[in-house]
Amino acid sequence: MEWLPSFSIPDSAFSLVVSTVILLASVLLTRALTARFIRRRVAAPELRRKWLVNSRNGLLLLLLLGLVLIWGNELRTLALSIVAIAVAFVVATKELILCLSGSLLKSGSSAFNLGDRIQVKDFRGDVIDQNLLATTIMEVGPGKSMHQRTGRMIVIPNALFVSKPIVNESFTENYGFHVFTVPFRREDDWQSARQAFLEAAKRQCEPFISLARQHMGRAGEMRGLGIPPVEPRVTLHVPSATEVHLVIRLPVPAGQRSTVEQAILDEVLPGTGLPAAVGKKSGEQEIERPE
Repeated sequence: MEWLPSFSIPDSAFSLVVSTVILLASVLLTRALTARFIRRRVAAPELRRKWLVNSRNGLLLLLLLGLVLIWGNELRTLALSIVAIAVAFVVATKELILCLSGSLLKSGSSAFNLGDRIQVKDFRGDVIDQNLLATTIMEVGPGKSMHQRTGRMIVIPNALFVSKPIVNESFTENYGFHVFTVPFRREDDWQSARQAFLEAAKRQCEPFISLARQHMGRAGEMRGLGIPPVEPRVTLHVPSATEVHLVIRLPVPAGQRSTVEQAILDEVLPGTGLPAAVGKKSGEQEIERPE
């Protein structure tokens, strides 16, 4: 028997095992004596069953309490070890846990779907794939005022959705509002340009203005919102004492944002006496698809 491994039990562990055996034997003996006494002394069946169940539950609770008292120090040490392992695991997998949390957040809030155009932090593009850890988009830009794909693919970790807001530019699906800004100097004839932009916007929107109004009405009823006015409008913005900005807002079909904007600019700018290269800025988040 020399091949058998030799081992020894520490005195502290041996005393705990002995105490556990004594406790278990005492509880079992008490259980047997109590059950025998109840069966002999209690005649009514319902009362006898009640006392048997209560005595059994009470002795079981006493056994559990005794085991906790006997093994309290070891259980405390085990709990500390488990907590230390759990903390180390959380620290090591923090980013993965955040990615899973971000995936649950975007799924639970229905923030966007495949094909939507979104912006998270400085990343903007069309969603082409998503899973538990990351979301893949085709970049659109450069910048917020451009609406063409750059040909680059961006993989966004879902952890970013936990700490950063998500802008969905495809909220109204088939039709949306497009806003762009044309700056003028105060001495320019911006009054005539304002009227010209309004007339040009109405001409460009005339083929689909009724469909856009119906679509916005259905979207407003579905989400419990008021129906926004869809007619083109031109408002003034004065960012400084020397400039006047004309802010043009008009409804556009999905995928024709740049086309309609360029058509209006080509129609109006040659008659304003200004250079063709006039700065433009995008003012709102709307639907756009690559053209």
